[in-house]
Amino acid sequence: MIPRLVISGTASGVGKTTVTVALIRALRARGLSVAAFKCGPDYLDPTYHARAAEGACHNLDGWMMGRSAVLDTFARAASGADVALIEGVMGLFDGASATSDAGSTAEVAKWLEAPVVLVCDASGMARSIAALAGGFASFDGELRVAGVIANRVGSKKHLELLRQALQSPPILGGFTDEAALAFPERHLGLTTAARETVPEALLSAWGERAAEWIDVDALIELARSAPPLPAATVAALAPASTRCRIGVAFDEAFHFYYEDNLRRLEALGAEIVRFSPIHDARLPEVDGLYLGGGYPEVHAEALASNESMRREIAEFSRAGAPIYAECGGLMLLCERIRSVDGTSYPMAGIIPAQAEMKDRLQALGYVEVETRAATALGPAGVRFRGHQFRYSELRMLGDVERAYEMRRCRDGERLLEGFRANNTLASYVHAHWGSSPAAAEGFVDSCVSFRSGRLG
Repeated sequence: MIPRLVISGTASGVGKTTVTVALIRALRARGLSVAAFKCGPDYLDPTYHARAAEGACHNLDGWMMGRSAVLDTFARAASGADVALIEGVMGLFDGASATSDAGSTAEVAKWLEAPVVLVCDASGMARSIAALAGGFASFDGELRVAGVIANRVGSKKHLELLRQALQSPPILGGFTDEAALAFPERHLGLTTAARETVPEALLSAWGERAAEWIDVDALIELARSAPPLPAATVAALAPASTRCRIGVAFDEAFHFYYEDNLRRLEALGAEIVRFSPIHDARLPEVDGLYLGGGYPEVHAEALASNESMRREIAEFSRAGAPIYAECGGLMLLCERIRSVDGTSYPMAGIIPAQAEMKDRLQALGYVEVETRAATALGPAGVRFRGHQFRYSELRMLGDVERAYEMRRCRDGERLLEGFRANNTLASYVHAHWGSSPAAAEGFVDSCVSFRSGRLG
């Protein structure tokens, strides 16, 4: 038995993350341990959940991971918790398809047999909330929309009026719109929940608001009403004996990683060694590099100033060491990053391209990938799923091998991507290895092989 709730919304921007953070803090204030999850591919919301829960937040993405991996990850990460909260993505029924629940919050909620609490933006609304919430509750008979939280209400009197209008599913509370407690944002959405930008007092304040405005007892009972999940054999992702050491870029510029990806590397015998491309002068003693996404464009001047680190990464690549880079990591490996204002900053120079920032979104959506040649992820033919979300594009400055055949989920268009130089593989694709454990296995094997050759 894992008590659990899905916190979904009628659309993006209705306040799901705020509500989820507030509930995590309110539940913890009662002495309950909370396992936090986020539906979909997002990297930013999970940082808020992790701060609120003081523990890891795992993504559950039906399209990228598939049912088995979603259930396994949930069971593993929620084990021992008193309650699990899963924040949805976009609106409850929005996902990878306009005609099915593939990749949606609804899909994950049905797989987990979890009650859904629907967050509505109730500003300027009275009786219409009954039509809105009633429509969501009746749209899919396999789904249980068990409660509503009315966000951005005008007052407690407004909240009571909404309760009178909507009898079922019941309104379990709401929040007023408080600009002073808003989470900070930038061009990719919310900023990362670093302590410098999101003080502890802000999270605590939302927990206090939840205790005052939300029927927390009713939410706990709803979570406990979830049926037992089917018995399943869940493979442990506990760290194995060390076979190699993988350097993971982690600082202000690079911090977009799926927790499940890192745990898979550890389970295969990789020791994760964090380092900072901004602050460290040298690479740590490692057998491979994993360069995730983040905000290299925001910190381009600091990255450019760290000449010794840029040189070390380039030399590491020329030595044939496995390097796997995603989005922001790809930008670090380019010749230069050019900001929106036209300023150009030198980077590691492994990929012959300039990453150019734009003032509007350049790519968004799910993709499927198949490798066309042997790479740091293993032999040709490795398949996996991922997504793109970026404001930059590459201007190629020379020839480079493209090791991916990539198919966009939205329109089926096939493209060649995945830039390979030496044993370096860099791409705009953020991959989730729940879709293909073979990719994680191939990367660890590449690092083990490099280690063996280096140590003789």
